[in-house]
Amino acid sequence: MTDIAASAELERALQLSLELLAVAEHGDLRLAANLDAMRMQLLESVRQRSTQIGANDRLLVQSIAEVNDRTIGHLDRRRRGKVRELDMASVGRRAVDAYSATRLPR
Repeated sequence: MTDIAASAELERALQLSLELLAVAEHGDLRLAANLDAMRMQLLESVRQRSTQIGANDRLLVQSIAEVNDRTIGHLDRRRRGKVRELDMASVGRRAVDAYSATRLPR
């Protein structure tokens, strides 16, 4: 693979990473998974064909990694929020079950 082709694929992977970040912020996990799969194909292609990458490409890879870290952070916060919501719903169900047995019959 030529340096130009590798750079183009890395630039496209960075664009996909930025799109993935935007999607993660809005919570569309299905689209996020699709974007991640496309991005991984590009990165794998560069990795398999290139023995060394230049300084500019190294910066692109670093940018991809930084955006990826931010995306993971967003997804992890959303996951923790969902876990909290499920915990609160469980507490509410247990409270209803506990107090519904003490109601007086009509």
